[in-house]
Amino acid sequence: MSAPGKASTCQPAASANAPKAVAAAAMTDSPAAIRAELEQLKVSVETESQQFAEHSKELDSERAALKEQLQQLAALESKLGGADSASAQSGPAPESAGAQMLVAMPSRRVSQTTVPVQTPQELSNRIANLEQRAKAFGPFTFSGDIRLRDEPSFGGPAGGPLDQNRVRFRFRFFVEARLNDEFSGGFSLASGDINNPISDNQTLGDFYARKPIAIDTAFVRYSPHQFHALTLIGGKFAYPWYNTELVWDKDLRPEGAAETLAWDLKSVPALKRLALVGFELPFTQVAGISLNNKSLVTSAVYGGQLQTAWQFAHWLKFGAFTGFYNYHNADPIALALAKASAGSPQTPLTGLLPLAGNTVQNSILTTKATGIITIGGTAYPTAVTSITNAQFASNFGLFDSLATFDVATPWQRWPVKFIGDYVQNTKACANMPHLQSAPANSASVQYSQSFNYTCNSHQRRAYWGEIQVGEARKRGDWELDYTRIFIEREAVVSNFNYSEILQGSNVSEHRAEIIYEVHPNVRLSYTALIGRPLNFGGKTPPQNWLDRMQFDVIYAF
Repeated sequence: MSAPGKASTCQPAASANAPKAVAAAAMTDSPAAIRAELEQLKVSVETESQQFAEHSKELDSERAALKEQLQQLAALESKLGGADSASAQSGPAPESAGAQMLVAMPSRRVSQTTVPVQTPQELSNRIANLEQRAKAFGPFTFSGDIRLRDEPSFGGPAGGPLDQNRVRFRFRFFVEARLNDEFSGGFSLASGDINNPISDNQTLGDFYARKPIAIDTAFVRYSPHQFHALTLIGGKFAYPWYNTELVWDKDLRPEGAAETLAWDLKSVPALKRLALVGFELPFTQVAGISLNNKSLVTSAVYGGQLQTAWQFAHWLKFGAFTGFYNYHNADPIALALAKASAGSPQTPLTGLLPLAGNTVQNSILTTKATGIITIGGTAYPTAVTSITNAQFASNFGLFDSLATFDVATPWQRWPVKFIGDYVQNTKACANMPHLQSAPANSASVQYSQSFNYTCNSHQRRAYWGEIQVGEARKRGDWELDYTRIFIEREAVVSNFNYSEILQGSNVSEHRAEIIYEVHPNVRLSYTALIGRPLNFGGKTPPQNWLDRMQFDVIYAF
């Protein structure tokens, strides 16, 4: 499960979103008893801190008095000089006399404190442990976050159709259970449009109507103790592979199964980790459109990723990740996105609830059926139009190559990270020869076909370049981030990648972020997204830059 907030753009999210299980002994305590103990400990902390401060002042005063007496003693012995040399030889030296005085002086701190005072670090550790235990109930652990966002947008197409100011929120709640050393699992709930797989945002409005909360993840994980390198996961889960939002939005939760083989190579000089991840991710079943074959056909993403982690120096880490995502029978995505018209938004796949998400930018051939009425031998089209089919001009076999550099600087709170991601669709426009033609017209129905955009097989690449300075983890931490995004039309499935950019493909985008950790549980952030469509072969930009600003307050619990 993802960590609250940005949590970073690229993390293997199989365990990033969920809290770790607490110790078995702590699980037996009731939440009420733990909270009571926590409140009692906090009161004790305040009292002991005050006593510690008072004792420190008293000790400083005693040390100052002792220092003054030692100086007076040294001055008197200096005046005696050689006259009392014999006495000086038989008596204690100045240092010995001072030491005797120090031993003889009573310590009010010792006499007043009968119980040893804990150090601030020890008290902090106890509080953190109790807070962690308070989040647990038996084998279950709980966490979540709430994000409030103000999002003004301006610019873009002429006439300002995208100018607006939205107030949005995101709510997430995570539950995870570790049953034993081999089995774990969990589920999470999240806000947002249930038909939008790439966003947990819920826009305020709708006349104060209640907002939906839906199942975001539900999974079981198996790690056999006989073979620690293997991890299996099934259900609806967070990403077990490493990625940026160039291909996969961080709020999307894939469904199906995934397998990971990972080895930690501590003894190898440079290579520290090697892993292989495979996954099988079905996303729909649709009946065949052929008159002779109505069997259900499964659509799925099959693929894998090779992961390596390197330590070139104590201050430099390098990660290399190479993956391939093969979309088998992707056309139902195009069908679910298709709309007959603004007045008739139904789709044949999802009825009144079409697939929502980014604006469709891939090249799609849509087949429409219009009703015909014949009067006096003359055929007249009606206003009733429906979608009978929609097909991508491209197939999608995405080669994804990603690299990261982590640089530790002399300033502990200001590490630097570089992320580069390159994606190429190896099957751009490959579906063109297989597109089905429109059915024959009849006396009651007339069919038509049209492309939304012309497919160009050269427009198949996407790029992501990001630099992060700082890391918002502890109170008072800052993080600065800049990302350059460039996605050609056929490079990716434009409805599954980064939801916050202008559109899923055929887009050029800049992103800048500033994050400040106000408290271990509270984060403030500002994000600026500036984008517009690409302009291949033209001198005049298709539209002005669209500026989207996001002001976030995130509370994690």
